[in-house]
Amino acid sequence: MAQLIRSPLQLGAAIHNARVNRNLTQKGLADLVGTGQKTVSRIENGHEGTRLDTLFGIMAALDLDLQLGPRSKGGKDIEDIF
Repeated sequence: MAQLIRSPLQLGAAIHNARVNRNLTQKGLADLVGTGQKTVSRIENGHEGTRLDTLFGIMAALDLDLQLGPRSKGGKDIEDIF
């Protein structure tokens, strides 16, 4: 199912859910990607500053794609957008 993600925390939650659904531990996912368990933990907890190549490696290991589209503002306040 497609998810709308607008923050590092939302991205981390999506990655966490995909990892758990595949019965992978953080260490198991890290080993598949060639990174450390702490890196996976930081991503899942919404920490900023992750290298794009690491993020794309994690997404590939979890069979996830990134799709970009125009942001729908729908008359909401700026606080609701971010």
